[in-house]
Amino acid sequence: MAVPTASPAAPPDPHPALIAVLDDTARTWLDESAAQVAADAVTVRRLFPAVRRKCGRGHLDEHWSVDEAARAVLLTALPLRGEALADEAARLHRHGDPAEQRAVLRALPLLDLGDLALPLVREALRGNDTTLIEAALGPYAAAHLPDAEYRQAVLKCVFCEIPLDRVTGLDTRADRELARMLADFAHERIVAGRAVPQDILPVVQAFPDVVGGRAELQHALTDVLKEEG
Repeated sequence: MAVPTASPAAPPDPHPALIAVLDDTARTWLDESAAQVAADAVTVRRLFPAVRRKCGRGHLDEHWSVDEAARAVLLTALPLRGEALADEAARLHRHGDPAEQRAVLRALPLLDLGDLALPLVREALRGNDTTLIEAALGPYAAAHLPDAEYRQAVLKCVFCEIPLDRVTGLDTRADRELARMLADFAHERIVAGRAVPQDILPVVQAFPDVVGGRAELQHALTDVLKEEG
């Protein structure tokens, strides 16, 4: 079993996919709204909350819902850079409902922000909304979150029962220390007679020395390998 998920990569520009699914009224509204935002950044504060009402909220593709994608279009239309862009994204996140916050987090890889948006990721990871945690751990976090914080975020996903295949970059960012942390967690679960999430075992198996002499954990890993075979 390979360590799950793909390497960090920015999601595709959602605008072409939106054009294919939006009706004429919604498409016109989005195009006009993006033009307004490009001309005057402040208008995004009025238009951002209106997206679901104007464009809908259904599934678009593996990365976006319709409303998230439409909000990403507005964000990428902002005529701002650097700190100014980070501040506006933070403002939309701070004043938004969970759907708007998810949209900001999912759009971060499309914005040229360097490390400036890390406070938004950290805020989401401190909370208990699993949809925001999942949105925060996309390509932006995989590329920018420091190692120690990335490991803690993965562990939080395990505690919150978020499948690890929804955590971007695990195949490249999993290291021995993360494997040790997950091995300790798995051992505690086994000793307590509780089930071990199967998706943590490939990370542990990639660094087998972290198992040490813990026979129960070794048996769990052996069982996984037998299933694969």
